Amino acid sequence: MEQPRKPRPPKTVAGDGWELLTRIRGPRDLDRLGPEQLDKLAAEIRTFLVDAVSKTGGHLGPNLGVVELTIALHRVFDSPRDKVLWDTGHQSYVHKLLTGRQDFSRLKAKGGLSGYPSRAESDHDVIENSHASTVLGWADGLAKANEVLGRGDHVVAVIGDGALTGGMAWEALNNIADAKDRPLVIVVNDNERSYAPTIGGLANHLATLRTTDGYERFLARTKEVLERTPVVGKPLFDTLHGAKKGLKDFIAPQGMFEDLGLKYVGPIDGHDLEALESALSRAKRFGGPVIVHCLTEKGRGYQPALQDEADRFHAVGKIHPDTGLPIASSGLDWTSVFGEEMVKLGEEREDIVAITAAMLQPVGLDRFAKVFPDRVYDVGIAEQHGAVSAAGLATGGLHPVFAVYATFLNRAFDQVLMDVALHRCGVTFVLDRAGVTGTDGASHNGMWDMSILQVVPGLRIAAPRDADQVRAQLREAVEVDDAPTVVRFSKGAVGPAVQAVGRIGGMDVLRTPEDAERPDVLIVSVGALAPMCLEVAELLDAQGISATVVDPRWVKPVDEALAPLAERHRVVVTVEDNCRVGGVGAAVSQALRDAGVDVPLRDFGIPPRFLDHASRKEVLAEIGLTAPDIARQVTGLVAKLDGRYESEAVEPARD
Repeated sequence: MEQPRKPRPPKTVAGDGWELLTRIRGPRDLDRLGPEQLDKLAAEIRTFLVDAVSKTGGHLGPNLGVVELTIALHRVFDSPRDKVLWDTGHQSYVHKLLTGRQDFSRLKAKGGLSGYPSRAESDHDVIENSHASTVLGWADGLAKANEVLGRGDHVVAVIGDGALTGGMAWEALNNIADAKDRPLVIVVNDNERSYAPTIGGLANHLATLRTTDGYERFLARTKEVLERTPVVGKPLFDTLHGAKKGLKDFIAPQGMFEDLGLKYVGPIDGHDLEALESALSRAKRFGGPVIVHCLTEKGRGYQPALQDEADRFHAVGKIHPDTGLPIASSGLDWTSVFGEEMVKLGEEREDIVAITAAMLQPVGLDRFAKVFPDRVYDVGIAEQHGAVSAAGLATGGLHPVFAVYATFLNRAFDQVLMDVALHRCGVTFVLDRAGVTGTDGASHNGMWDMSILQVVPGLRIAAPRDADQVRAQLREAVEVDDAPTVVRFSKGAVGPAVQAVGRIGGMDVLRTPEDAERPDVLIVSVGALAPMCLEVAELLDAQGISATVVDPRWVKPVDEALAPLAERHRVVVTVEDNCRVGGVGAAVSQALRDAGVDVPLRDFGIPPRFLDHASRKEVLAEIGLTAPDIARQVTGLVAKLDGRYESEAVEPARD
């Protein structure tokens, strides 16, 4: 069994200018600082973050907004004995700095700090990088464990207002509120945003809390006036105080939380350390579930972030720290190609509508929203609701296109299966960031979609290999009105077009061998891996092994023409940017068996394990999903068929 990595000793890259920050080796070092020093530390942290993240890329805006909040949390609570939990974790950089991790030189790179909490890095990290809206469920379980085991430890869950749009958060709140004397502190980090501005009824409710005078302030003023009123003053004040709940709901509707049985503290200025520590200390002493509502400013202290209306520099690449401008353009990317084609489709068809789950810009729907503002729906961080709503839209006569990161569709599987597919609804799911994404780590690799969706009856999956195919296959997908369709593509820059040299059935032929009566190898290339598959064929050709390369385009269902084509080859090889378990390779293997085609098949893909953060290229090399690795193994397989040992086969040349 692979042993977990041991935490490396903390190393700082902070030098001159980080006078206080370099003295913080752990949370208890904060106890020695006075108010002025704490303010100076907050300023140092913001300067450090801008300097460090501008060099590496990462989640900048969210972390600039939680500097004082994180300092206050670690002064009031005793981590790691007390458990401080971060929802999603993209706002945990300050937490890392205060727990002894100040080497940000390789943030999100192989061997460097994760962009999220990481148990391998520190005992202070509990949740790694699971998806949004889950932290309250974690907190509920940990608080119950403390109760059963008789521990006096505290559990603190930090959740953004955007994450409260997720249904899981409210399921957890319902359970948390059931135990009035079970200690649990919920910190709502309310910056009016998840990626973009938070939307929906809850967002409006929190906005009301932000802009309405609180009950306590009103009551204090009322008491002052009435106590000066003879005879009727005090009785009237007592009456008002007795009517506290109704009056509070009228003046500041935090009653929604208290109706659930949760004590509410706030709203608190999330950049006022004294106020934060006071509120958190009161919540800590309460002895039951408490919500502390903190108002923070995403991107605080960095003018380029504050001026970015789209997402306040939620996540950035390498930028110029003074201007916030990107250092280099990555060229045309898959997301932009989709976004541009969606606008064209919207102009051609009035029934096309778009759905996003709090990620309008990251999935490329911002352009569509500008042109067709009444035809785009942001459901918040609620993928399950988005899928069911899409079924309703389709049943109502529209064709919804639900654009979402591939990894996030995992959360809506039951709705895709039972609401969309069962009812034969014409819904198109566009999966961005499919396959290995790399630097964001385990939870953001889109490596499961083609496996879990294989079991959905009637659903069709397209895997475009280039920009031209994104445009073409998106159009093919929205023409289907009696079943769900899926279009998946990679993260980042899209390469040159890969031209087909022919067509067999619905498959594009990308390469045919010369002068081969029965070619040795049929390579089935899936999506963006087409250039690599062509490289594999060239390496095999150099060893005297002939190869055909086909792109199925639609990988589910398996094209009927594939089985007879496979029968004309000695070996079939599938190459996919998806988990090998239950993926395209498995589906092709089953299709060949069902057709009675007995040809050896070797499937190449992602192994069934969680992948550490690194660049996409580094991850692919680590798992053996490169042209030389594949060619070497296929060469060995063909050698066995020829009666030679693998060691006798000549290895293909490496770069």
